[in-house]
Amino acid sequence: MDQENRKVIALGFFDGVHLGHQALLRRAVDRSREKGFTPAVFTFDRSPREFVTGVPVPLLTTPEERCQAVRELFGIEEVIVAPFDQEMMTMPWVDFVLMLAQRYRAGWLVAGHSFRFGHKNSGTPTLLSRKAEQLGIGCDIIPAVTLDGVTVSSTHIRGLLEAGDVENARRFLGRPYSLTGTVRHGKGLGSRLGAPTINLIPPEGHLVPAYGVYAARVTVDDQVFPAVTNVGVRPTVDVNGSVTVESHLLDEKLGLYGETCRVEFLKMLRPEHRFDDLEALRQQIMRDAEEARSYFAQSGIIADSSAEN
Repeated sequence: MDQENRKVIALGFFDGVHLGHQALLRRAVDRSREKGFTPAVFTFDRSPREFVTGVPVPLLTTPEERCQAVRELFGIEEVIVAPFDQEMMTMPWVDFVLMLAQRYRAGWLVAGHSFRFGHKNSGTPTLLSRKAEQLGIGCDIIPAVTLDGVTVSSTHIRGLLEAGDVENARRFLGRPYSLTGTVRHGKGLGSRLGAPTINLIPPEGHLVPAYGVYAARVTVDDQVFPAVTNVGVRPTVDVNGSVTVESHLLDEKLGLYGETCRVEFLKMLRPEHRFDDLEALRQQIMRDAEEARSYFAQSGIIADSSAEN
């Protein structure tokens, strides 16, 4: 096979770009340096499982966030985001491998131990390796990455976040879980209670952690602020309210409407619950802020989020 302009292609959906994904991507980068190939990633624009089953899968990252994480963490500039549609779903597994070799000029493939592909998930890591060998393509299958005896997976991380355990989710991800969105106008209640907030609506289909109050880190225009973030429906002041993510920047009062912000969840302080009146809510907000300040002081977590990567 002609080796000119060949790629080492990492295969997967990569939702969350967690520690397991990172082992796979690291191998792709190492192989590309060894072989003189270009490192690349092949992923899909939507969850294959959701498309096939029709059951919603709350995502840890948008396609844009996955691309950004791959580039920031490993310097992989070429990210192929293919549409997962009817044609892709019904493609025979052999044709999928041929597509990688011919259309995308794969010279080496890297996949995880549980990677399945092709019509009815009939393609397996073993079949991928055999076909690659027939085509003169190298292939690495990365074994499961475990932490505390648990296999690192997007499914496990989703479960941690749905329970509000953002600290352990952070360990499995290798960085804090985050939500990104545009700051919008709220009802001004935070300001009246002495804790003005910046409010964002989570991206559609994006997983939000368990309803509650979190110590968080908010990034706007490369400026990073310690914050208290409430995730939920504000049961004290709203009836049938929509889910919001409201962050009170500790010791800061900034007008950020229309700006893009990222909220990183560091520790759950308490679950969300309804208060009898606004004064009780105000007092609790003040206690939450003090607890968050104590957390930041004791944990040694500094504002610079670059230390996570």
